[in-house]
Amino acid sequence: MTVTLQFGAVANIPSSTLYAIARLRMLVFVVEQEAAYADLDGRDVEPGAELAWAVDDETGAIAATLRVLDDGDAMRIGRVATDAAYRGRGIAGDLMTWAVARCGERRPGLPIDLDAQQHLAPWYARFGFVISGAAFAEDGIPHVPMRRS
Repeated sequence: MTVTLQFGAVANIPSSTLYAIARLRMLVFVVEQEAAYADLDGRDVEPGAELAWAVDDETGAIAATLRVLDDGDAMRIGRVATDAAYRGRGIAGDLMTWAVARCGERRPGLPIDLDAQQHLAPWYARFGFVISGAAFAEDGIPHVPMRRS
């Protein structure tokens, strides 16, 4: 199986693709993780926000997604989600590698922040992120702030 990585601002993403991305995020975060929260928080449409996604070249399905935001004093990666059928294949890792590089292209020298589910902190550490603050609960799920300087 091969995937193609794509990215763009919400305004430039075809509506069917945007729907599939939103659906994947809802299935992972709201249904699977039972976290009733406002995933569509307005940040996806901020100036400079980009969504990235991996498309299964054979089926056209969205296998994984994330978003890149510009917080002003730091870049931010978030909403990292992989469809259960595609987990364990390195697809989210490919997206993270792209996102880290993209942040560096857009705002060289700025740190990159993210809020990781606590059990995933070692996975994010593979990309150079370190825990940068106290653990906290978000929607009943333990998280830790992480930063890549």
